[in-house]
Amino acid sequence: MYESLGFEELTAPQAAVYFAALIGLAYGILAERTKFCFRRALVGEDRRSAAGVWFTALAFALLGTQAAVAAGLITFDDHRFLSSDLPLAAILVGGALFGAGMVLTRGCASRLTVLAGTGNLRAVTVLVVFAITAHALLKGVAAPLRTSLGALTVDLGDTTSLAALPGGALVWTALLIVTALAIAARSGARPLTLLGAALLGLLVPAAWVGTGFVLYDDFDPIALESLAFTSTWADTLFWTIAASSIPAGFGVGLIGGVLTGGFLSAAAARRLQWQSFSTPRETGRYLSGAVLMGAGGVLAGGCTVGAGLAGVPTLGFAALLALAAIAAGALATNAVLSPSVRPVLQPAE
Repeated sequence: MYESLGFEELTAPQAAVYFAALIGLAYGILAERTKFCFRRALVGEDRRSAAGVWFTALAFALLGTQAAVAAGLITFDDHRFLSSDLPLAAILVGGALFGAGMVLTRGCASRLTVLAGTGNLRAVTVLVVFAITAHALLKGVAAPLRTSLGALTVDLGDTTSLAALPGGALVWTALLIVTALAIAARSGARPLTLLGAALLGLLVPAAWVGTGFVLYDDFDPIALESLAFTSTWADTLFWTIAASSIPAGFGVGLIGGVLTGGFLSAAAARRLQWQSFSTPRETGRYLSGAVLMGAGGVLAGGCTVGAGLAGVPTLGFAALLALAAIAAGALATNAVLSPSVRPVLQPAE
């Protein structure tokens, strides 16, 4: 479709950077306002209301994404979440590592990106280590670990998503949406907060349609992408240190937009504040969590947003399994560490 829009100065990949920045800006503002975070929904002190926010966003992400699929605007047939070779070992190990890491850092990668824009130096430090670790597994010294675990697959045949099960995409999407909204209805979260979460969730299909339909160009194709924070941070790190050799991509625009959105939202509400580590022990915990999240996000195929909020709406079993593994890792780690860690760690949330 992109060639019909009449842009002569920008190629589709270049336009994708600006588009991602707009999506990221909206996400940063909405996530900062609603305190959107999967970790908080699992083990936070306000987990009930946080779960309402997260599942409201998921419900609208599901609705918008599957509506776009039904309308024929996008398809996930060739997406990695619907691959017939399910990298079971990598997803289970990676999900558990990511879940453990986000408990140690008291925030998943998406939440920490928002907090980094508000002056949280703990979040900035974690994200740098997270990005380096992710890049090391994607293209660096630790890549053999990723490929070795990724080679342990299970053949799903044609049954790669819920859409292939009896009832099809419509029934399973409806069941997931009803379940998510039921959790939200019992959360006690404020209606205005839930509205913000709904708008945040709609950014997922907006990104899918934007990259998969609006910006689609036969002569200069771009990848079908949506909200994600593992590969995007790795790409942003690489671009930051080699910008004269490689062009910016969707991930660079997204991260830049989220950081800006978090800053603007916090500034408007007078929530900007420098925050840092208080003890060496705390620093060690956060850095350990950053490494676990970086490795886990790559192995699992995404974070709580990439594999969760944006991945689950594809209905792919890989995304569903990754989110479940992340949740299991987080709950297990929290059970082992609680209550000894809570007085020591400053909240990153």
